[in-house]
Amino acid sequence: MLESLLYPQAVAVIGASRHPGKVGYALVANLVKSGFKGTIVPVNPKAGEIMGIKCYPNLEAYDGKIDLGVVAVAKPLVKEAVQSCIQAGAKTVVVITAGYKEVGSEGAKEEAELVELCRAHGVRLMGPNCLGIINTHHRMNASFAPSVPPPGGISVISQSGALCVAILDWAAHQRLGLGKIISFGNKADLDEVDFIQALAEDKDTKVIAGYLESIQEGAKFLRVAEEAASRKPVVVLKVGVTQAGAKAASSHTGSLAGEDIAYGAAFRRAGVIRAEHFEALFDYALALATQPLPNGRKVAVITNAGGPGIMAADAAETMGLDMVTPGEETRKKLVEGLPAAAALGNPIDVIGDADPDRYLHAFRVLQEDDQIDAIAVVVTPQNMTRPLELAEKLAAAHDKRKPIVTTFMGGAEVEEAKAKLMEAGIPNYPSPARAIGALKALCDYAAWRRRPSRVVTRFPVNRRRVDRVLLWHQRSGIRQVGEVEAKEILRAYDFRVLPGSLAATAEEAVETAERIGYPVVLKISSPDIIHKSDFGGVRVNLANAEQVRDAFDLMMLRVQRRAPKAHIRGAYVEKMGHRGREVILGMTRDPQFGPMLMFGLGGIFVEVMRDVAFHLAPITHSEAMQMLMATRSYALLKGARGQAPVDLDEIAVALQRISQLATDYPQIKELDINPFIVGEIGTTAYVADARMTLSPPQK
Repeated sequence: MLESLLYPQAVAVIGASRHPGKVGYALVANLVKSGFKGTIVPVNPKAGEIMGIKCYPNLEAYDGKIDLGVVAVAKPLVKEAVQSCIQAGAKTVVVITAGYKEVGSEGAKEEAELVELCRAHGVRLMGPNCLGIINTHHRMNASFAPSVPPPGGISVISQSGALCVAILDWAAHQRLGLGKIISFGNKADLDEVDFIQALAEDKDTKVIAGYLESIQEGAKFLRVAEEAASRKPVVVLKVGVTQAGAKAASSHTGSLAGEDIAYGAAFRRAGVIRAEHFEALFDYALALATQPLPNGRKVAVITNAGGPGIMAADAAETMGLDMVTPGEETRKKLVEGLPAAAALGNPIDVIGDADPDRYLHAFRVLQEDDQIDAIAVVVTPQNMTRPLELAEKLAAAHDKRKPIVTTFMGGAEVEEAKAKLMEAGIPNYPSPARAIGALKALCDYAAWRRRPSRVVTRFPVNRRRVDRVLLWHQRSGIRQVGEVEAKEILRAYDFRVLPGSLAATAEEAVETAERIGYPVVLKISSPDIIHKSDFGGVRVNLANAEQVRDAFDLMMLRVQRRAPKAHIRGAYVEKMGHRGREVILGMTRDPQFGPMLMFGLGGIFVEVMRDVAFHLAPITHSEAMQMLMATRSYALLKGARGQAPVDLDEIAVALQRISQLATDYPQIKELDINPFIVGEIGTTAYVADARMTLSPPQK
């Protein structure tokens, strides 16, 4: 996969230069300095040789074939240069030159012409507007980056060339080994999906780290990223997310689901580890490249200082890791090599005068404890610590069965120790929180790898009834599906909907109430009124005909005053249901990743509390339960402070049914069931209110 780009045998540099400071000079110089063993073909009509290598006036003058062409000429000459690379046999062309779609529509047109030219000949294009490519294992630096790190197992893909330069400089300073460094710029042809797929198959890459500003093909990304993550870790820093899409939404679900939420849900589905910031990108990648995956989330901390130990414990609890207390057998073993003043809980405080052997004793005991899945070692450089000796002994003692991360805090006192740890493949972090964050990434990825096979349930439904409702809306040009029709659709998907019907007059309302039985609920029906309660459009617990009649007349009067331009269809009269916990179930369709489900505490406070969880459809029962557990209100639903638990399985099944509806009908853009009333185990949940929004017709 992309062999000609990653492992070329002959590289042509179109626009090679004899003048230091020029991109064309840096490209040739970097290929030479990296020790590239293949053929370098500089092209410059004004030079006979560059750095002792024969230079050609054009590629036609070169008597041979190339695998990779790197183009760094003025923009008016780029197309001709690409054409010459194709004629010389190149299977991939890298265009360094900028000035394409990043500068406007004319540049975008010219960029599209380059892509068309390459595709017509079966050639792949990287760039334009990029830094180039480095493969340290192939001893190839086909970029104009000023520094190159040593070979390593982490490969980097980035839309930003400038960020690549910073990464390379930082990695070289940290002595962090990197494998492939790919700056793909405008991604006119080759994009993040192509590179993730190629690096997943690359034997020298242990971890894929990426900086992305956008993803163009959501479904393809999900498929390829999930396949890659099943082989090796994929860590991504995604930037450039906004709430612009959420501002235009008409549903609770849509307004709570911004672009950032969609990317988060997509990454969770695909097993991609998301880095929250630049430091985290390599914090996580380094741990994943060097450490074994843990069996669970139980973490132990060894420290010689109380404060940093507490910092680590706080971080672990905040991040959802388990600070497990060592068992009795482990505590007995710890006592044998620790002073009486040592703390044997978790963190294990070996106290300030600990020498390397005391640390080592605690580490070996915890490493042998099967109840502990990962270890963090926190060190402050006190008089007896001897950091370098401690680092050497930890490296020798680590048996690779469970992950270890370290925090050797300080500056000059611990520099040699940190270098030793890096050399030994033990990641060190400047703060306890960052070390624990790396452990969390290991635990999250390990849990994803252990996940059960995804089995999506398909329920028997009445699609004919749904087709009828949606066809009527399509023909009428009405995109808002109100409560009456929304409940008709949900009933077809086997949701429980209480008896009720639409009433145009007070007398019709009374007739309906008499037929279905008291008490009843009265709700305004208007395609122009989304939030009924805000307009006085809901009355509950009406117990007789007089109350229904009065409520109907008063509701019409109030709504007409507050929304004089709204089209009023009447009032929906519905049987009062049993009391229960109000939750919200929803769906919004992301333009990249498709239908995204939402669960949260329902009623009028959903957008105030914002205690919601999202997941991409289709969804399994296990994933539906994970959505419930991801909210703060999960404890309330399970039964807190003496309250009876609600039927969580009812909610999980309802989410699966919405998932099926959303995948069956892509024209449904947004959906809210709010509230969905769920009671104690053994009761049947029901839809109290619902609405949907349809996508505009395709032009």
